[in-house]
Amino acid sequence: MGKKEWRTGRDTFLYVSNLPEGAVESIKKYGEKYGRDLKVAVIHDIKSPYSGVLAKKRGASVIIKADFRSVSDVQKALLPHQDKFLAVTARGDSAVTLFREAIPHLPELRTPNSESLIWSVNKIEMRKRFFAHDKTITPKFAIAKDSTQKTIDRIVKSVNFPCVVKPPDLAESILVAICFHEEELQAAIKRTFTKVRSIYKKKMILTPPRVLVEQFMEGNMYSIDAYVDSRGTAQLTPMVYIKTGRSIGFDDFFGYQQMTPTNLKTQSIKDAHVVARKAIKALGLRSTSAHIELMRTEDGWKVIEVGARIGGFRVEMYELSYGFDHGLNDILHRVPNKINVPKRKKGYTAAMKFFAKEEGELVRLVGPKKALKL
Repeated sequence: MGKKEWRTGRDTFLYVSNLPEGAVESIKKYGEKYGRDLKVAVIHDIKSPYSGVLAKKRGASVIIKADFRSVSDVQKALLPHQDKFLAVTARGDSAVTLFREAIPHLPELRTPNSESLIWSVNKIEMRKRFFAHDKTITPKFAIAKDSTQKTIDRIVKSVNFPCVVKPPDLAESILVAICFHEEELQAAIKRTFTKVRSIYKKKMILTPPRVLVEQFMEGNMYSIDAYVDSRGTAQLTPMVYIKTGRSIGFDDFFGYQQMTPTNLKTQSIKDAHVVARKAIKALGLRSTSAHIELMRTEDGWKVIEVGARIGGFRVEMYELSYGFDHGLNDILHRVPNKINVPKRKKGYTAAMKFFAKEEGELVRLVGPKKALKL
């Protein structure tokens, strides 16, 4: 543990919005190793009371409520606890958005720049940063502000087919569509604008909606997480292979199956690392964890997107396959403390998401007993 932080009496780790299951136990165990009673605090939006209920259930020592639509309310909520915080983190895209609002009120902690968090959430701004930094790491893209024929013609000329239509600032693969010809493209853009306007209205987002259209990348999808220090130096975790829902018949790009270790050769992993570090640098990420999604194409590694957080299922996968606590590392490196990232393989791990192709009532689940015997 950092000696300076120990001397100042700081003993609390702050989570924004979401306290992951098992986080308190990991932090308590780590504190016992150094003879310290470490605590966990959670700050959540008053419009999400369940976050506080869940945090209490999972063992948080301090629960802070704040109205994140009010700058002064967030400031007042954090002020009494500031001299106790060792580090702050956020897990999940929605939590990262609130994290950005909390950063100005945590001046003594190592945190990412608020602007870099915007770039890591908005896919259009992200693509612009990648293209300006190194256009070889990103696919061709165009921005649609409407669905007029003039806009369609411009997109076809600059991106061509096949292409992918996606809203720039909605989480995961929601509303993503692949298009193979002009009629599909125009219909997808119109459909996306209609749905995005509806979502913006519900969320009271006032900015005019835009749609990102980018070149469809053919290849295999992988991801890698990183611990980025205050100077932007990234310590990378082992790679994870991702099979998308589209590869098993869904009209969607969600991560259906995730597996580690991968069968990639050493040189291919090194090449992926180079591209991942370029993506982190392009977004100006500092003092944060990062989740980088990559596509291995015929033209080399390309960046799908980068999030200022750790990836889903990674805590369990890295624990089982490599024996290190990714969730604990996520908060410790922000202190900053030395973290353990062994590369020696203990075994293979797969995580899966199950989605029905149609809405309905779940009446039967086949296969769990067989899976438990594996």
